[in-house]
Amino acid sequence: MKMKKTLSIVLAVIVAVTLLTACGGTKAATKMTMGTGGTAGTYYAFGGVLGQYIKNKAGIDVTVVSTDGSKANIESIASGDYQLGTVQSDVMAYAWAGTRSFESTGAIDSFRVVGGLYAEAVQLITMDPSIKSVADLAGKSVSIGAPGSGVYFNAVDVLTAAGLTENDIKPQYQSFADSTDALKDGKIDAAFIVAGAPTAAITELCTTNDAYLVPIDGAVADKLMADCPFYTAYSIPAGTYNGQDTDVTTVTVKATLIVSASASDDDVYNLTKAIFDNVDAIAAENGKGKELSVENATSGMSAPFHAGAAKYYAEKGVTVETK
Repeated sequence: MKMKKTLSIVLAVIVAVTLLTACGGTKAATKMTMGTGGTAGTYYAFGGVLGQYIKNKAGIDVTVVSTDGSKANIESIASGDYQLGTVQSDVMAYAWAGTRSFESTGAIDSFRVVGGLYAEAVQLITMDPSIKSVADLAGKSVSIGAPGSGVYFNAVDVLTAAGLTENDIKPQYQSFADSTDALKDGKIDAAFIVAGAPTAAITELCTTNDAYLVPIDGAVADKLMADCPFYTAYSIPAGTYNGQDTDVTTVTVKATLIVSASASDDDVYNLTKAIFDNVDAIAAENGKGKELSVENATSGMSAPFHAGAAKYYAEKGVTVETK
């Protein structure tokens, strides 16, 4: 009798555990999709590294996908297709304010900032020896990125600072990979590529061709930064690309990680911690990781931070704006 009673208790416990598990007693891992950029750019490569650390350290199942970049990532978070995305800080500002590429759709407030990641250099690349400055682009065939993209507005800003308009050049609207292919084939004279340096597309071009970066400096850079305060001066060190013997001065915006506003505070805290508690390890896998820091992550943001990220930064002694 005693044995039957014991068996009944054991069976009851097993049934209870089974029911508890079926009803959600064991929490499934959060799943997130991270939008990045084209496969030839830095977003995709660096996003892949970040995704692995978020998965391994925060227990969030991240799927990293190639996309058309900043605008597409913001719109996909707004639609619920993505939960994470890498974006240019200037495009993020346009989305939050409902200006430029977001003027027709209006402001988007369904995302929040996780943190700034690294400098995105505005790189003007050419194989034409007659192009030594931005002003020399007049009358030339120039790739300026997809219409409405971050690269497009960066290119227009630089041209404007040099006293040029889109009508003063022969604009081509191409991706990074298409731009470098067109340069090699002689179909265009120059291309704007905005990404962390070194950028895979430019590295490949400079390795196999006599290509070089055109500086964006002097009065052009000064006017650009005065008119658009999200740009800062930046120097691409000598040796970044094959044949680059000297530092090249240009301007930069900031690559930024954003997250859906509806993501839980715990998940965002954990993924923020997974990144910024593992800076050295991430840097060993991708050079852009060397620019990761709490200071860089929290400065110069034009949209509010997620409360989960803010909690992490508060533990590091930094207060950020949330909404």
